[in-house]
Amino acid sequence: MKVVLAYSGGLDTTVLLKILQEKYNAEVITLTLNLGQEKDYEEIEERAIKAGSIKHYNIDAREEFAEEYVLPALKANALYQQKYPVSSAISRPLIAKKLVEIAKKEGADAVAHGCTGKGNDQIRFDVTIKSLDPKIKVIAPVRELGLTRDWEIEYAKKRNLPVKISESPYSIDENLWGRSIECGVLEDPYQEPPEEIFKLTVSPEKANETPEIIKITFENGKPIKLNDEHMRFKDLIIELNHLAGKHGIGRIDHIEDRIVGLKSREVYEAPAAITLIEAHKDLEKLTLTSQELRFKQIVDDEWTYLSYAGLWMSPLRKALEAFINETQKRVYGDVKLKLYKGSIICIGRRSEYSIYSKEIATYEAWSTFNQKMAEGFVEIWGMQTVIANQKLRDVK
Repeated sequence: MKVVLAYSGGLDTTVLLKILQEKYNAEVITLTLNLGQEKDYEEIEERAIKAGSIKHYNIDAREEFAEEYVLPALKANALYQQKYPVSSAISRPLIAKKLVEIAKKEGADAVAHGCTGKGNDQIRFDVTIKSLDPKIKVIAPVRELGLTRDWEIEYAKKRNLPVKISESPYSIDENLWGRSIECGVLEDPYQEPPEEIFKLTVSPEKANETPEIIKITFENGKPIKLNDEHMRFKDLIIELNHLAGKHGIGRIDHIEDRIVGLKSREVYEAPAAITLIEAHKDLEKLTLTSQELRFKQIVDDEWTYLSYAGLWMSPLRKALEAFINETQKRVYGDVKLKLYKGSIICIGRRSEYSIYSKEIATYEAWSTFNQKMAEGFVEIWGMQTVIANQKLRDVK
């Protein structure tokens, strides 16, 4: 049997590489995707080969990830349970897609991943893989064999596997759109996250004492400029992670409902994601009608849930995205933001598609709004409420 393994180069996947050989009698091809993680990809390839991989693929998928996965999430203002910008969640369908592509290219019988039976990632991988190719076998050794970290450490030592066994108790996943941190003291939801876990952000207390004002320019709902400089979306995210991170922006700590029924304490860092979503939402308020905004919030929430819940391939997500993309045709313009000690304040916005009209909204004498029209509107608008309350008094 030939298997393509999603390989990060860490303890878990290096152990899985050997287990697939020993317990599943498999030839293993390893696949590593660069989605924005700061890693030595040549070293990862060397480690995979030393551990027994017959062939290794290193794929720089940052551009594809930014354009085809992160951008739709931004347009949907995707914040699961109003907190988590689905950074890890939207990366899994792309990894699954590449697994299937390499499996077909190499004539593999199966693909494998290191997901546990407790998390959401198993759903994201399995459902996407089976949607792309229902005939391919999915192997999840951690889930199937009930593996634990302690067991994996002992196994790696006995097999003398080429992997550094970290003393860190934390489980970390990162990409362009954010970092996810779990385990260790974070499993106590009353324990404040220690400063050592953060990488993209400084503590708000230690952030610069001087606020920084930045400008983001959007076109068709997509950020195209940062401070008037044209940038590829991928590069804009990278730069904004630095800019916002140094002001302590993007730290998230919340109790999250997993799809498998567990509640978990999750800590995230997402400076660029939080900043861009805040700016994007603000520009939508300027350019979309109240009816569009109200309905889009429902659509956004459902899009976010499907993406989080491993249903990226759902026809509903694609249908919702069609509506979202239609609304973005007028989301053009500039947003000014003030970054200061963990806070983002939108202090200015402008657009050629702005529905705001100073001539109508102003309280100055030259306003073109005819206030006399409001009397009849108020009477009709509140008619049923007034009658309903009158009836309640009459019945009493």
